[in-house]
Amino acid sequence: MSDPQHARTFELCAATTVFRPAAQVWAVLADYANAPRWRTGVVAMTADPPGIATAATRTTEELRFAGRTWRTRGEVGTVVPGTRLTWRTVSGADADGARTVTALAPARCAVRLDLRVRPHGLQRPFGALLARMLQRNLTRDVEALRELVEATPPRPADERTSGSQVSGPV
Repeated sequence: MSDPQHARTFELCAATTVFRPAAQVWAVLADYANAPRWRTGVVAMTADPPGIATAATRTTEELRFAGRTWRTRGEVGTVVPGTRLTWRTVSGADADGARTVTALAPARCAVRLDLRVRPHGLQRPFGALLARMLQRNLTRDVEALRELVEATPPRPADERTSGSQVSGPV
């Protein structure tokens, strides 16, 4: 029998292939300032310090989801530069996850978004429904990220890490 004090955990993921160099994708994915450009419902996102995430980067997010506004503070846990970062919430929603970029070829990479969420209180009876909605958004997010990055021309190797803001058509 499950402990009523602990909420059920829903583990979700979405993945895609992006036809751009892994470093170019990482520059967008690891800079939280870009989140409103590719994450469903993100109204505002700030990171301290700004720029490419490092271990202990703190984030503040405002997200519209399921008819309400959620304000969440988070923290980046581990970072393998150019490859993977983990994160967790410290207030607001109870969630954690990872963002991973894996080079497949010089101009092609795989991207994976992982999310674990634990509904509490009044959210608990609707956990399965919330998980389905979050999975749909996560799938949209990874595709929106792919479209955003692929709309930007590939950059030469010496420019891949010089700036993280994406320019060009969205």
